Amino acid sequence: MARPGHARSRPSLEEDEEEAEDPVDAMISRTGCAARHRELQECMAVRQDWRHCQPQVRAFGECMARRRRSEE
Repeated sequence: MARPGHARSRPSLEEDEEEAEDPVDAMISRTGCAARHRELQECMAVRQDWRHCQPQVRAFGECMARRRRSEE
């Protein structure tokens, strides 16, 4: 059962075995900002506080903003 507030349900055992790609990761990969997102995730894993990862937060945000502008 999904946790409250979490819209995605748990994948089936078959999907677990196939290591189905996370839809959020797939969306970020399509933006071209996956490397920036990965850097932000790594910083968050180490520092455990987004406030200590502001350079990575800004870089990812700027990448996403460039992507949005290019789509307009």
